[in-house]
Amino acid sequence: MLHRFANPTRFLRFADRIQPWAARFTVIFVIAGLYFALLNSPSDYQQGETVRIMYVHVPSAWMAIFCYTLLAISSGVALIWKHAIADLIARSTAPIGAGFTFLALITGSLWGKPMWGVWWVWDARLTSVLVLFFLYLGYLALQEAFDDRERGIRASAILALVGLINVPIIKFSVDWWNTLHQPASVIKISGPAIHSSMLIPLLLMALAFKGYYVWLLLIRIRGEINFMKVRALQLRQVHDDESAFRGQDQTMNNGVG
Repeated sequence: MLHRFANPTRFLRFADRIQPWAARFTVIFVIAGLYFALLNSPSDYQQGETVRIMYVHVPSAWMAIFCYTLLAISSGVALIWKHAIADLIARSTAPIGAGFTFLALITGSLWGKPMWGVWWVWDARLTSVLVLFFLYLGYLALQEAFDDRERGIRASAILALVGLINVPIIKFSVDWWNTLHQPASVIKISGPAIHSSMLIPLLLMALAFKGYYVWLLLIRIRGEINFMKVRALQLRQVHDDESAFRGQDQTMNNGVG
């Protein structure tokens, strides 16, 4: 199964089937999520209407962690098995994950200001998410830092795998250290500690973000594959032109001789 989609043409045929469904899935769940979040969900007795930021902040934070985990796994597969599509998945996931992480940081600040009285505090959860954002940026920078593309893939993959240690730190930071963030209230062994009127829109928005990720990922991979095809054609044209020039030069030299 892993090597079945290593062929870009086969992967594009698979993407052609999945992409329209991912788009429909995203639109449906965005509409449903926003309806329940804005019109069918109560305000919080302490936070008031600002609690609605949660319906963007929490799913974006989940996606930031999810994307980085997938980025690291894909990078490992590309590094070990030289899987071309795994590398494209990692390359395409990185900017999407960075976007989700940035959104989580911004909405967290907007949510934290009225609750904590400050835009930012250096607690364990916030700091580890900021580190995650810099890991994304570092990965993207290393991809373009070398003239040899293989060296860029190798260096960025190693960074992604090393940075994976930050994922459990983000997850368990509220349990390991004293932070301003509340403990986990959705994913718990004992079950969610959040009322269904808030849990439903939260999960709907989380599904919408997942669908958006798949939709955007397929678009970006398609663009990467098309770029590679164009690049290969350009290199072939340059090679043919050089061969033709050398042939003409050899003919002229023979004629002079």
